[in-house]
Amino acid sequence: MKADLELIKGAMIVTPRERVDSAVAPAFELIAMDAVHRARKRVVIDFSAVDYISSAGLRVMLVVAKESRACNLAFVLCGLRPDVLKVFETTGLAGLLSIASDRSAALRSA
Repeated sequence: MKADLELIKGAMIVTPRERVDSAVAPAFELIAMDAVHRARKRVVIDFSAVDYISSAGLRVMLVVAKESRACNLAFVLCGLRPDVLKVFETTGLAGLLSIASDRSAALRSA
């Protein structure tokens, strides 16, 4: 799994650099959970470089969101391309997870 991790003002930002499907979901979960445990304020998943997410990737987002809440951290997705956003909307997860338009908005969100 190719992903960048950055710490900006207490927020851990995870930027996956490839499709998030069943082949990479376990590695993506490890990376994202590491971000949760290193964050101080929030966890941001920046999907700007991702053009596909499978149900396995959606499951990872739910698991990481739950862990973020347990650690009293905000959890925000951002930079979703239209096809990826449509998957979140179709499954109803767009209504359950916080989604910002871009990284700057995600860092400002509550």
